[in-house]
Amino acid sequence: MNKDLKLTWNLESVFPGGSASAEFDTFLHSLEQDLKSLQGEIKAAKAPASPKETESFDGFIEALQGTIARFSEASAFVSCLQAQNQQDKKAVQLGGRLATLRALISGIMTDFDHILRSTDDETFAQWIGRDQVRQLAFVLSESRDQAREMMSPDMESLALDLAIDGYHGWSSMYDTIVSHIQIPFEENGETVSLSAGQAANKLDSPDKETRESMFVKWEQAWSDKADFCGDTLNHLGGFRLKLYGRRGWDEVLKEPLEINRMSRETLDAMWNVIQDNKQMLLQYMERKAKLLGQDRLSWVDVEAPISKSSGTISYQEAAETIVEQFRKFSPRMADFAEMAFDKSWIEAEDRPGKRPGGFCTSLKLSKETRIFMTFSGTASNVSTLAHELGHGYHQHLMNELPILNQRYAMNVAETASTFAEMIVSDAMVKSAADEQEQLALLEDKIQRSVAFYMNIHARFLFETRFYEKRKNGLLSVQELNTLMEEAQKEAYCDALSSYHPHFWASKLHFYITGVPFYNFPYTFGYMFSTGIYARALQEGAGFADKYDALLRDTGVMTVEELAKKHLNADLTGRDFWQSAADLTAEDVKQFLAMTDHLV
Repeated sequence: MNKDLKLTWNLESVFPGGSASAEFDTFLHSLEQDLKSLQGEIKAAKAPASPKETESFDGFIEALQGTIARFSEASAFVSCLQAQNQQDKKAVQLGGRLATLRALISGIMTDFDHILRSTDDETFAQWIGRDQVRQLAFVLSESRDQAREMMSPDMESLALDLAIDGYHGWSSMYDTIVSHIQIPFEENGETVSLSAGQAANKLDSPDKETRESMFVKWEQAWSDKADFCGDTLNHLGGFRLKLYGRRGWDEVLKEPLEINRMSRETLDAMWNVIQDNKQMLLQYMERKAKLLGQDRLSWVDVEAPISKSSGTISYQEAAETIVEQFRKFSPRMADFAEMAFDKSWIEAEDRPGKRPGGFCTSLKLSKETRIFMTFSGTASNVSTLAHELGHGYHQHLMNELPILNQRYAMNVAETASTFAEMIVSDAMVKSAADEQEQLALLEDKIQRSVAFYMNIHARFLFETRFYEKRKNGLLSVQELNTLMEEAQKEAYCDALSSYHPHFWASKLHFYITGVPFYNFPYTFGYMFSTGIYARALQEGAGFADKYDALLRDTGVMTVEELAKKHLNADLTGRDFWQSAADLTAEDVKQFLAMTDHLV
């Protein structure tokens, strides 16, 4: 690995010139022309009436996959431009252009899905049984089944067109709102203005006064923007509900569950086990409050470190630690991470103007990834970096598969990322230099369990209830605040002394239109990966090959099928989920034992 890693990513190797790239403009123009050609081809096509007639679609399917790969390349590039500089207005315009192309691709897919659903059962069975198509049998069958529950192709296409400036337009509006967030903060004797991303990092400060004063300013900043955020969220929800109604869907979780290829039985089994195991986390939170000299934790204490002496970790140290720990599990995973660092695929610099949060995006044409985060030297930052590299490794394993088979859902994507995170955090705890460092790392690890068991649960409860109430009309800012606080109190078992009523405004995830209910897949990924990690601990070194095989199948199976094939586990029952909760319980027991003498 390079000994002088860059904190900024390289986008020039994708398209030189940033948002003003002439090469990218030519690329988009060519993609637009090819998509219009494909659109004309599929609109003129008729459902095949015999196995022989299905052969005429071979070229279309190949061309479709090629354009999807190119669109993915363009979309990833623009998302990187928008994230690295929220003031890049040209990138915002490019985002609008891509929204139009996204609707065009979706319209083409809708027309093709109509062909699939109009094909009689016998012909379709023979179609997906052909050698040239057999590898795509799962995704084509899935598309056919889902098409039967949609509106007519013309109505679906209209909805997609209207979504550009409606549904997706409101999502873009939220990005604009966030770009104007500026929070004053006194640092080294002078007042500086922090972006939302920079201010969020201060909320986790080891200094209680810093995080509490920042939280007051944080709440105020989002309160000032709450009317705009409230309008945005209400209209996003309203659009989605109207579309569901036109399709004849009564259950708001129908689409997110289908997207994540999981059943309601699996979702309920997971939440039930989590609810039954929250008591152990309450014990941890009670102990943490005592260590901080408080009766109960406040909202900003939950993720705060228990010691001010937590050392700062350099980016170089973080990279070397991650590669070292990945290598102990899988040389292939370590080689991928090393490549990502050496080729500058990661944007980690702590500077103004960046979007808050972190993500990994796939350049499916280049067969590369780009990772975005803001690295400030904390153990949590190291975990985030490992998390995003886990996403990248997942896509790396999928690169040679057909594009249509690379469309894995968020819940299994989060499985790969949290598994990678777990490898690093577990190893760091076990190899800590002294007890103080070990305790700090263990506590950071348990914090993530709290996030997935409680914080994400609060988001799920809020969003579920929001949609039920939204059916009856717009919700006021006060109603949204109340819903949010009630959900937080329930998810945290009313264990905190204060809550974050404007969380619904500050959290980007509620405004993402690509994936409805951008919450429970996180917890699924965490619990599923923890269960997989428990299996890895049992089976030892040979498990890495099984893990890779499981990830490669994530685009062509339901999660229930995936668990059955690769783990012989039933996700609709309790046992697998309890095995994951048991690992969290072991962490809490260790934490309580290590801190007994401190209280």
